Amino acid sequence: MKAAGRNIRTAYREQCQKNPNSLIVSLPSGQLSCKQIFFVKWEPDPNEEFLRQSLVDFIWTVIQNIISYKFTSVAFPAIGCGEHGCPVDLVVKTMVKEIKNQLKMRNIPLTVRFVIQPERQNLYEEFSNQVLSVQEDAETLINYKLPSTWVQSTENKLRFVVPYNTHEYNSIVNNFDQTMEENYTSIIRIERIQNERWFLQYLAHSQEFDKRLNKATERRLYHGCPQSAVNSIIKDCFNRSFAGAH
Repeated sequence: MKAAGRNIRTAYREQCQKNPNSLIVSLPSGQLSCKQIFFVKWEPDPNEEFLRQSLVDFIWTVIQNIISYKFTSVAFPAIGCGEHGCPVDLVVKTMVKEIKNQLKMRNIPLTVRFVIQPERQNLYEEFSNQVLSVQEDAETLINYKLPSTWVQSTENKLRFVVPYNTHEYNSIVNNFDQTMEENYTSIIRIERIQNERWFLQYLAHSQEFDKRLNKATERRLYHGCPQSAVNSIIKDCFNRSFAGAH
């Protein structure tokens, strides 16, 4: 921030005061040789699983905004590896792996750079090793089939009403009742979201969790929210920024 100049520091403080709960602050480049600066809210966690997930969410937020601005390159700092003292190997491995996942799932041509201070030789070596490992890793693409209940559409539709009293409808209602019975009055309709991009994202993370933890971790989440949040979730998927906000 110091290199960006006084005007950027002032603008950042003003934005934080104006929108204290904002997940991201986007500002012009100031004195830096780039087009935009993204300040993303992030906090370390002593629990390694929570730390890893917070890094995944951080990468997701940045990449999502890069796409919105139609940028072709981005530079990441080694977050958490300075004063926070987070485990370097965990941070670097998670960042490199998640960036790879994002680029593969979204199929976007993006140049990614990591900014490392000259005196942090150990950090440089860790990033170098992880990047080389990713390049040499000949992972096969996910073999997947779309759910059998999905219907074809040539209109880029994402929302489809689930027909009443079908097996799909009854299965959803039965699962919903196991958690929410006596906590709602009626079901108006059930809609199926057919967003292939985020279905692939779900598969990638599901396989990674199963492989890393060697146990089933998937749970169903029922989350109330306003219509504006519904539209955002359908288009851009659910992430932890919605938790406790609606």
